[in-house]
Amino acid sequence: MPELPEVEVVRTGLASLLLGKKVVSAKAFRADLRYPLPDFSLLTAYKLQAIRRRSKYLLFDFYSDDQSPKTLVWHLGMTGQFHVLPKAMSGEKHEHVRFDFDDGSSLRYRDARRFGFAGLLSTADWSQHAWFKHLGVEPLRDAFDVAELLSHCRGRKAPIKNMIMDAHVVVGVGNIYAAESLFLAGIHPARAAGRISQKRLSMLVTAIKTTLAAAIQAGGSSISDFVQVDGKPGYFAHTFHVYGREGESCMRCGVKIRKITQAGRSSFYCPSCQH
Repeated sequence: MPELPEVEVVRTGLASLLLGKKVVSAKAFRADLRYPLPDFSLLTAYKLQAIRRRSKYLLFDFYSDDQSPKTLVWHLGMTGQFHVLPKAMSGEKHEHVRFDFDDGSSLRYRDARRFGFAGLLSTADWSQHAWFKHLGVEPLRDAFDVAELLSHCRGRKAPIKNMIMDAHVVVGVGNIYAAESLFLAGIHPARAAGRISQKRLSMLVTAIKTTLAAAIQAGGSSISDFVQVDGKPGYFAHTFHVYGREGESCMRCGVKIRKITQAGRSSFYCPSCQH
């Protein structure tokens, strides 16, 4: 599933190609994906003003001179992909939604497993929608600091990996990035959150920010279906320290990487470097 870095890479790629363009037609080729799809034709004649991200959601802000602004919210699910192609190019397999713009370009959405979903909301109050009201802080913003993380961890027996993957605490730290961040901070993924010192939590906050920023710079992690808007893969997987490396030697100390299961997910760690 695309996580925060992958969604951010998609956001910047789409923004570089589409901002300021006017929708001339918009349609879906099926009634639903994970949920029923909105009426995309309502965006006809609107211009795309901005593309933002909240957690793993893309937010497309559209405006019109004579109608209220609308925000198209999109979650990529497991296999969702956006591509910008010439309008004249025919559709491909698993292409479910198409937006044509006034310059001859076309935004296409493909989703082989159809777990993605979209909603058309008022720009003024999208943040009050049920999809967003429960979300925690963004990890790359200043609001995510050691005091914020400590406030959630204090007295908690839950494993620290579960805590940093909880979207009520901090958004977008998926399984890959939790494993890599905990390695950089030297913290065992099963350690109780409430038993970690403030100093070590501060190291973890820094590790999360460093890991996510590096992943964005590398174009994300392509370990399944993820590709960038231009069809290229992300390259962060080439730098994994622990994720997916069970039985391989730790690049720092040489001890074999181990795997455990936590909340139904695989956790990879170095038993020597992480305590």
